[in-house]
Amino acid sequence: MTAVASPHAPVPETESFVRVSPAGKPSFDLAYERRGSGEPVVLLHGIGHHWQAWEPVLSILAASHEVTAVDLPGFGASPPLPEGVSYELDSVIPLLAEGFRALGLERPHVVGNSLGGLLALELARHGHARSVTALSPAGFWTQAERRYAYAVLTGMRAGAKAIPEGMLRRLARSAAGRAALTGTIYARPGRRSPEAVVAETRSMREATGFAPTLAVGRRPDVVFDQDLPHVPVTIGWGAKDRLLLPRQGVRAKKTIPGARLVRLPGCGHVPMNDDPALVARLVLETARAV
Repeated sequence: MTAVASPHAPVPETESFVRVSPAGKPSFDLAYERRGSGEPVVLLHGIGHHWQAWEPVLSILAASHEVTAVDLPGFGASPPLPEGVSYELDSVIPLLAEGFRALGLERPHVVGNSLGGLLALELARHGHARSVTALSPAGFWTQAERRYAYAVLTGMRAGAKAIPEGMLRRLARSAAGRAALTGTIYARPGRRSPEAVVAETRSMREATGFAPTLAVGRRPDVVFDQDLPHVPVTIGWGAKDRLLLPRQGVRAKKTIPGARLVRLPGCGHVPMNDDPALVARLVLETARAV
């Protein structure tokens, strides 16, 4: 297995874009990073994040697969969806499927975290994924848990927008500062490099898709309630997830009885940084189960 990328390595900039032209709808662009060769794997991040959230596991997965990490529309370097195009799930799922086709990907293994986990499960439900690894996926909450998560996310967004750039850089230089900035989503925030923390705080601050995505998610019917009996599914949940509480994983298992539910010890809501080797192993095991 390839060694884990150093958490102190610089975060590379996204330079690759693909034009997606759905039939009957305006075109839009997706930013992405692609590495490796083999069976295709697509990585989908959570709300307010960007593809670089997957950097700790990219090199491991790329040793045996063609890995494409995507900036969702309105996040990272991807522009927002065109005016009049909805962020509702029944709109976004076919757009992402069209994005897969534009990238030359046919039913890839789909891996998602948080919002990306919900999208991965929905893609599988509509026949666009050959396997799913969902890490703390949204959609298995009670309404009280959803309101709590959205209050936390709204606070994170407000904090990212309010902090001056100079103060952000100063805080990111110390482990304590990185914990203050990202401790809500990481169990081990000190492992993030200063550059990565600055970049993801900017991503949260500048995400044009944040408000419309959050507005869609406030609806009480945004839940995942379908079994996926014909697709291998692994659901990983960080034991120290403070945003989407681990008990939601039990509900996910009841919803998808054939899924493998894995507790991720020592991991928070975004486990790719907390334990890259464990996350990569789950993805590879799920892909092999097809």
